[in-house]
Amino acid sequence: MLYDYLIVGHGLAGAILARTLEKLGNTVAVFDAEKPNSASNVAAGLINPVAGKRFAKTWQADNFIPAAEAFYRELEADLNTALFHQKPILKLFSSIEEQNNWMGKSAESHWNEYIEATYPELPPSEEVHQELGGLKITRGGFVELKKMLSLLREKLEAQNRLVSGTFDFGKLQLSKNGIVYENLEARRLIFCEGYQAVKNPYFSWLPFSLNKGEVLNISVKNLGAECIYNKGVYVVPLGEDSWKVGATYNWREPDERPTPEGKTELEGRLNNLLKLSFKVTEHTAGIRPAVRDRKPLIGLHPEIPVLGIFNGMGSKGVLMAPYLARQFAEALSGNGSIWPEVSISRYQKFYYEQALPL
Repeated sequence: MLYDYLIVGHGLAGAILARTLEKLGNTVAVFDAEKPNSASNVAAGLINPVAGKRFAKTWQADNFIPAAEAFYRELEADLNTALFHQKPILKLFSSIEEQNNWMGKSAESHWNEYIEATYPELPPSEEVHQELGGLKITRGGFVELKKMLSLLREKLEAQNRLVSGTFDFGKLQLSKNGIVYENLEARRLIFCEGYQAVKNPYFSWLPFSLNKGEVLNISVKNLGAECIYNKGVYVVPLGEDSWKVGATYNWREPDERPTPEGKTELEGRLNNLLKLSFKVTEHTAGIRPAVRDRKPLIGLHPEIPVLGIFNGMGSKGVLMAPYLARQFAEALSGNGSIWPEVSISRYQKFYYEQALPL
């Protein structure tokens, strides 16, 4: 069978792009080597309109958040299961400096849709350290990524559209009209490999800046689960006294091995947030496919337009991927274009510099 698209990789980016292309009437097959400790399976799946310690509004939040909400709600309906949990985020101030930083920005009008309340101080709590106050962020939440990817993978398998295994570039045949890989034919091949893209002979020239993130699963009793907590770490409710805690950022060791140092760092930050005792039940790590300028990498190869890439979402893939997948899918069909900020054309000079003879 000739497919419109063959997608390599069924993490967050690949799964969302595959579904988006299908919804637009394309035929899609997926090639994937399932990895339980992939970044998509390890991540908490957070959606947060407020970025970092400087309280910046997340880039393109006004576009990304409605698209993400619509995508995950439709997916829940199609799969007949709960995946997307909208919860406020209680961001607790860690210092007077952080509190003052927010107060200086809180009057900006673009926060109206995303900040429900600012608390210069909060009453003593038996659960968390909240003496310096904080703010309640709306339109946040999390997606059960591991569950989502597992269900979508089962669906692909049932439809005989999933090839399990490691992609072998030596078996790839290219032509002006498409690609052939063993018994698979497609008009276009889109790579959604996450951090493995640094080994991709067609796209390794792109400036990935890989970093490892370590997370903990913990058990803690009597912690109110009405919100996601954030104070140096995020603490996400998973149900039945289970919580996910993260995450570290480590650019020095881009591997998937959890470390004692990462665990110690997370436990220390957690103790600055929680007053309750907790038990670590799991410690995992994944590699984020981040990019030098913190923007995704999307587009077609400069000289081989039957090959494309949809990657580089970093730690915000759950938020960004639904909107950008739709944008890319429409651009591929000739009905739109992708933003210059995410197009791989912004790094095209790296490709030609690499190709220059010595």
